[in-house]
Amino acid sequence: MPEPRTVALVTLGCARNEVDSEELAGRLAADGWDLVEDAAEADVAVVNTCGFVEAAKKDSVDALLEANDLKDHGRTQAVVAVGCMAERYGKELAEALPEADGVLGFDDYTHISDRLRTIVSGGIHAPHTPRDRRRLLPVSPADRQQAGQTVALPGHGGTEAEPAGPGDLPAGVAPASGPRPPLRRRTGDSPVASVKLASGCDRRCSFCAIPSFRGSFISRRPSDVLNETRWLAGQSVREIMLVSENNTSYGKDLGDIRLLESLLPELAAVDGIERVRVSYLQPAEMRPGLLDVLTGTDGVAPYFDLSFQHSAPGVLRAMRRFGDTDSFLELLESIRSRAPQAGVRSNFIVGFPGETEADVAELERFLTAARLDAVGVFGYSDEEGTEAAGYPGKNPAEVVAERLERVSRLAEELTAQRAEERVGETVRVLVESAGSAGVGDPAADAAGELSGDAEGPSGRAAHQAPETDGQVLLTGAPCRGAAVGRMVEAKVVATEGVDLFAEPLPSGSEEASG
Repeated sequence: MPEPRTVALVTLGCARNEVDSEELAGRLAADGWDLVEDAAEADVAVVNTCGFVEAAKKDSVDALLEANDLKDHGRTQAVVAVGCMAERYGKELAEALPEADGVLGFDDYTHISDRLRTIVSGGIHAPHTPRDRRRLLPVSPADRQQAGQTVALPGHGGTEAEPAGPGDLPAGVAPASGPRPPLRRRTGDSPVASVKLASGCDRRCSFCAIPSFRGSFISRRPSDVLNETRWLAGQSVREIMLVSENNTSYGKDLGDIRLLESLLPELAAVDGIERVRVSYLQPAEMRPGLLDVLTGTDGVAPYFDLSFQHSAPGVLRAMRRFGDTDSFLELLESIRSRAPQAGVRSNFIVGFPGETEADVAELERFLTAARLDAVGVFGYSDEEGTEAAGYPGKNPAEVVAERLERVSRLAEELTAQRAEERVGETVRVLVESAGSAGVGDPAADAAGELSGDAEGPSGRAAHQAPETDGQVLLTGAPCRGAAVGRMVEAKVVATEGVDLFAEPLPSGSEEASG
């Protein structure tokens, strides 16, 4: 029987995991594996797990069990767990979930092909014993870059000898141009792709375990980010989204905390890239210079994914975070004074230990005044290994659930109102789905009364990030034939929740994206 060479990657969790999966895909493709989309058609199903919160961990376990079922009636011979949950729990996960034929940590990524061969051939690769990855790098950010050459940093690439150039790689695999850029192969054909700026986090939020299994903050070099962006542009990508655990810290370990301000214009100037979006910004680390670049650079979306988490000062201090309602509102005013149409999204935790009704009222005051475009609300639950798990003053589960429902309902109402404020605005929409023949009357479209079963093209404006912030549905005859990857100028005519309905402007306003 020939050696199995077919693999499918199943990715859960955040955009950072998506980048990590494409690095794994690049490594496997470079070593001769055939990548397939359907796990049922693969010899090996690799599940890139999320280990952030209980719900995400449950989803990861469910995905592993579903993939395991394929071994009974499909081609699949092995199911392998990688990603944050595998890194965080290692041996414990392997013992609790014998259905997984392998549990691989981040240190296995550079040897992923060998690991899979071993597992599929019936061998055993012993799962690792988890460790605090913050201890793998020096405490001082300035000392981390050289040390980072010997530490596994998912999405950054490895230190082993990579294929020398494009001629050594299968079509569609990004070449490594030095010791740090990763091999990468796209696992989809969306005109949007994430690019990792950094890995890890130096913040010590009391509710978050991510730094313990992702490690301390370490930046990728600007040349590597630029090279990868140029390669993605050649793969028909038109928008890149910069991701890390904390983009506002980018460059601090390279000796320049303002490095993002100089990198963004260079990325926006890459031929073929229409829009650059920055995610994961810390309010306490925002600087006037960064605000200026994010709101005043052609090709850079005036988009602010700000991690507020709460606005009551007492709760924020317990979270080991900074700020309050008034300082956050001042930041938003500073953003909108520069770019009135700027998009802002954030996540919030309710029911945190010690949170009072007065604290919830303060959060509601902030949400009402903030006019955010998209809001995620989560109920607090203890996360093992975090400081908050040992806090007194836990709110009963029914209290947390009531606050979650209440604040979520308010957030839904407010974001719908914010969308309505955009009626009449002109937006640049990156088309991500061509739809069918097009739709007709926008008022009917907004009411859900599409022309028959036809669906028009859809995409996102500058204030909308992929998957989290809604979409723009293009309506009317001028939108027919709008191709995926095109930028379309359109006027917002109606809304439904956070989604916008927009009519393309007269002929000549559409731009080919390359």
